[in-house]
Amino acid sequence: MVDRVPATLLAALADLMKWLDATNMPSMVIGGVAASVLGRPRLTQDIDALAILPEGEWANAVSAAARHGILPRIENPLDFARRSRVLLMRHVESGIDIDVTFGGLSFEQEAIDNSKIHDIGGLRVRLPRVEDLLVMKAVARRPKDLQDIEGLLAAHPEADVATVRQWVSEFATAMSTSDMLDDFDKLVARSKSRP
Repeated sequence: MVDRVPATLLAALADLMKWLDATNMPSMVIGGVAASVLGRPRLTQDIDALAILPEGEWANAVSAAARHGILPRIENPLDFARRSRVLLMRHVESGIDIDVTFGGLSFEQEAIDNSKIHDIGGLRVRLPRVEDLLVMKAVARRPKDLQDIEGLLAAHPEADVATVRQWVSEFATAMSTSDMLDDFDKLVARSKSRP
């Protein structure tokens, strides 16, 4: 992924980083981009970011995004963000969608605090620790998230699985999804059984 980043994705990432830096938003890139860099490369057609920003500053952040070629992709984006905590944006030049999730949980704040700078095609991009990305993927549970977990575990056999399990267990309890931890444990067991 790091060597083969499509130019359009790199352009969108570059402008996203400029926007996030200009607004001093504590943030990091998550989703498929992070999974491809930290785990197994896969095709991704959008960019996901997690940011911590008080609701009263969301409108200013949207205005600032326009200066970096990033505009809302729906009408009334702030109304949608208030309901979902997700800001739906688009990088105009590349046409790449950018979803910014406004975090508020202690896990999300800790994950951003623990994030690290990575070089992606010459760009400095803040990504989560492997363990924090594993938690996010285990909670999301879509088929591509489960594949990402396998890729992350294969690339990082030293990952602190016990810490990940603790967070996944807490989310499973909070979301009343008892099989969430079972699914994660099966993926861990499968990764350990591979040579």
